[in-house]
Amino acid sequence: MRAEGRLELRILTPSRMVFPTGPLAEAQVLAVRVPGALSPFEVLPRHAPILSSLEIGEVRITRGTWENPIYEYLAVAGGVVEVLHNRVILLSPAVEWAHEIDVERAEAARERALNRLRHPTPETDLDRAQAALMRALNRLKVAGHALEG
Repeated sequence: MRAEGRLELRILTPSRMVFPTGPLAEAQVLAVRVPGALSPFEVLPRHAPILSSLEIGEVRITRGTWENPIYEYLAVAGGVVEVLHNRVILLSPAVEWAHEIDVERAEAARERALNRLRHPTPETDLDRAQAALMRALNRLKVAGHALEG
């Protein structure tokens, strides 16, 4: 069942407003799917109020119309999301649009993290290496959407 109306969406990092951007930026969206701490969930208009932490993962924004949806994808490095009165505010330490991701750099980060995990030294922080691997894999997954469209 689709809820009528739209959501007002804001996505911010400590250094920039990621969404909306530009002089004629439209903050209204049909839906947004986020990587919640317990599981991914989708926010539609008239969603119940919620405050949730976010995992490293993919955000999918649905724009356009329900008959002709336009999907936009972002990689997020954790954070929090608040939903209240058809307004969604997502705060994350790092966010990248699918088309912004440097695939070669993400691939290199994946290889570095895998190398640290495969050949740990006494100084290796395994939790940090695992988190780096998760971020790199997520960036590669999200970058794949840019290649699809």
